[in-house]
Amino acid sequence: MVPSAECPPEHVGTAFGVSLAGAEPLPDGRGWLCGQVVLSPVTDRARAVWLAGTLAAVGAAPDLRVARPVRATDGRWLVAGWRASQYVSGAPAHRPDDTVLAAVRLHQATVGLPRPDFLSRRTDISTEAERAAWGERELELDEHKGGRWFEVLAGARRQVPEPDQLVHRELFGTALFDGDASPGIVDFIPCYRPADWGAAVVAIDALAWGGADPGLLRRWTHLPHWPQLLLRAVLFRLAHHALDPRSTRESLDGLLGAVRQVSDLV
Repeated sequence: MVPSAECPPEHVGTAFGVSLAGAEPLPDGRGWLCGQVVLSPVTDRARAVWLAGTLAAVGAAPDLRVARPVRATDGRWLVAGWRASQYVSGAPAHRPDDTVLAAVRLHQATVGLPRPDFLSRRTDISTEAERAAWGERELELDEHKGGRWFEVLAGARRQVPEPDQLVHRELFGTALFDGDASPGIVDFIPCYRPADWGAAVVAIDALAWGGADPGLLRRWTHLPHWPQLLLRAVLFRLAHHALDPRSTRESLDGLLGAVRQVSDLV
């Protein structure tokens, strides 16, 4: 992400009780660091309000560092198109098992949180690919970009008898690591699926593009219905790859390595 070029207005800093003197843009594009508070521009108001409430609800999750939202002095989460959150140090790192564990812990903390209303209205590529992976949507997928493998694997789907709940769909590459500190969570891309599907997507991403060793998938087989969750995770990525005009042959090659590993488990 490219850092926001526009510094927050002075009245926004005042509303959130921070000084803009010496404010610095964060290199990962999360916003502007003002002391120990990050001010971030908001493009989707409904999602930003939902995100603030969700991160506030999971802020005390054990063994995670969650970027808790900061309210304005009048109690609002948003002021003039900006939100505020506590600063969480670190950077994304290729730590596959630690990220899978972070997913497990995060989703233990999201049990019982409501399904976001806006999910049913979303039609972006990721959401459509997710629905296809779970058999809720039939899509025409380019067979040369992942569609052929999607068709081959889809027949192996079996029922996953686990309740749906709020799940972070894109944790790999977004969790922050800072030495021995607990993983940091600064965003939440929501879906409503069985809890450990979030961990399965992390594992597939790490195996396909994160340099994870082939033993990663087997190290987490104690998770309930793990092979079927991995199957839907790899179907999700195959469908997304086939739909995304920016996808490349190199990224498909990495994904096919994960396909072979999942095929051995289902």
